[in-house]
Amino acid sequence: MTRRAPLAVPRAIGLVCAVAAGGALVSGCGNSPEKDTGSPRRPVPASAPASPSSSLSAAQAQRKALVPSATVDYAQAMKAAVAAVPASEPIAAELKGTATAPYWNTSVATSDGTVSDVRVDARTGKAGQPQTESDDSGDKQQLAARLSKATVTAQQAAQTATEKSKGTVTSVELGNSDHGSSDTPAWAVGVVSTSDWNETSYEIDATNRKVLWMHAEQS
Repeated sequence: MTRRAPLAVPRAIGLVCAVAAGGALVSGCGNSPEKDTGSPRRPVPASAPASPSSSLSAAQAQRKALVPSATVDYAQAMKAAVAAVPASEPIAAELKGTATAPYWNTSVATSDGTVSDVRVDARTGKAGQPQTESDDSGDKQQLAARLSKATVTAQQAAQTATEKSKGTVTSVELGNSDHGSSDTPAWAVGVVSTSDWNETSYEIDATNRKVLWMHAEQS
């Protein structure tokens, strides 16, 4: 039997196949035609278009979700906290939580400076179990002195702030002044505008309702 020599592959085709193998190409070599396996691929955009809310900062977006979800305001929350702790008065309230579970983190104090924290549901107004803080005697004496000097209530301080900046009060707290005399009690008040979700912070003298300091957040 006479053996036939193997068919010689044209040099050009051999080079194409070698390049295809090195580059892991899918198409075949030789005389096999490439098949159309589907519609042409559409180009993928480099980035998705920005959503309307993408212009908000993380803080603004959080306020936009949280503030409207609270149907109980700071004053109602403070009232519920005071009812949970006999012979107390409110010294702080801050809106916290999420859009599905908003709550007010409130604090009340008795005349001797004993502080109790009370969590109040921002939808139902129900107060949780008060938790007494374990402040030392020095802290209690300082707070008792602050309370005795403060003649402006949390509601009056909040009213002063909202008369200057329209919006929703999301925090109010009694402390010592940072922008007046160090021994002057002052209310820190935060007001969130529902038009742009920025916050304006105030420090208000707790003896005469004078605005000691103001900072308006910018978008």
